[in-house]
Amino acid sequence: MTLAIRHLATALLLGLTPLCAAAFETSAKAAFVIDQGTGTVLLSKNADDPLPPASMSKLMTLYMLFDALHDGRVGLNEQFAVSTRAKSMGGSTMFLNELDRPTADELIQGIIVSSGNDATVAVAEGLAGSEEAFAKQMTEKAKQLGMTHSTFANASGWPHPYQRMSVHDLGILAQRLIEDFPEFYQYFSQKEFNYKDRSPANRFNRNPLLGLGIGADGLKTGHTEEAGYGLVGSAKQDDRRVIFVLSGLPSQIARTEESQALVNWSFRHFVEKTIASTETPVAQADVWMGVQQSVGLVPAEDLKLLLPALNDETVAAEVVYDGPLRAPIKKGDELAELVLKPEGLPEVRHALVAAQDVPSGGFAVKVKTAALHLINQFLDGPQGAM
Repeated sequence: MTLAIRHLATALLLGLTPLCAAAFETSAKAAFVIDQGTGTVLLSKNADDPLPPASMSKLMTLYMLFDALHDGRVGLNEQFAVSTRAKSMGGSTMFLNELDRPTADELIQGIIVSSGNDATVAVAEGLAGSEEAFAKQMTEKAKQLGMTHSTFANASGWPHPYQRMSVHDLGILAQRLIEDFPEFYQYFSQKEFNYKDRSPANRFNRNPLLGLGIGADGLKTGHTEEAGYGLVGSAKQDDRRVIFVLSGLPSQIARTEESQALVNWSFRHFVEKTIASTETPVAQADVWMGVQQSVGLVPAEDLKLLLPALNDETVAAEVVYDGPLRAPIKKGDELAELVLKPEGLPEVRHALVAAQDVPSGGFAVKVKTAALHLINQFLDGPQGAM
C-alpha cells in the first residue's frame, strides 16, 4: 500500500480518498454487526437502547454455565435437580419433570436447541440456589464484561420490565462466548436435540441460518410479543467471522431474510487488507540528541483493516506523537499512534514503535544540536524577522 506522507507539527498524514461501502438498510428496530478479527463495527442502529431480549438473554445463562464448567466448579456430566418451578415454566421447553436429573451437557443442548425455559431455571437454581440470586449474578457479570445496558430479572428471558439488553451488549456477549469458551462453541451449530424422546416435533434448532451454506454456526433466536423476532448470529467464511444482532423484526420470515441478507452484505461488501507492515515504516519521527535525526515508526505487528470491497487501497490516516523524540531510543519502544479513518467506518487506533535503535549522540552531536538550536532561536527572534 503506497502512502503519501506530509508533516504537520507532531502529526503525519497518510494517503486519502477512500470509497464507502453501501450502507445496509434494515427494518429491524435495532441492529449491530461487528467483524470479529478486526473489531470493526459494520452496522449500528439503536445499538445501545436497552430492549427486551426474549430468549436471546439465554446466552447470558449459557455464559455463566460455561464459566462454571471452564473453571471446574461443575462438570459436563454433573447432574442438576429439576424443581417444580423449573418444570412449570411455560413457553419453549425441553419437557423436564421433577424426577429428571439432566446433566450439564443435556441442559446446554436443551437451552440452545430447544430454547428450554425449564432448562435455564434448572441451571440457575443449580449454580446459585435460586433464579433470583442467579439473575443478580448475571447482571454483575454482564457489567464485568462491559455490557453496560443489560439487567436481568430471570435466566430465561421471560418478559419482565427489568429484563433488558442492548443489541450492542448482545454482540459483546456473543464475541465473549466465542473467544472465552471455544471448547463449547460447537453446541451452537447443533441442529437437533430431543431430550428422552419427549418432543420429536420440537427437536430442531430454531436458528434459521444453520445449513444455508453461508457459514452460519450460531447462536440464539428470540421472540416475544413485546420484543418481536430477534437473532444473535455469527458466520465464518474463510478466515473472517462476523457477529450480528437483530431485534424487533415483525415475523420469522423477516428474521430469516434479514439475517441472511446481512451476512451476505457483511462478507461481500468488505474485505480485510494489510495496511501497515512491521518491515516498512509508515513514517519517520524527528529525534533530538541522537546519532540519527529521525527514527522509523512501524506497527508492533502487521496491521489489517476491514475496508469496503471497492476501496482504491487508500485510507485517511494520521500518525501522532510528541516530538521531537529524545534519544536514546530502543527498537520496539512505543513512540506514536496510528489513527486510521476509513470512510463510513469507525476510527481505529494502533500503537507505533521504533523500527531501530537510536543511541544518544556523542560530544560532537550535542555541540551541533546546541548550535542549531541557538541558530533557530536567533532566526525566530526579532533580529531574524528583519
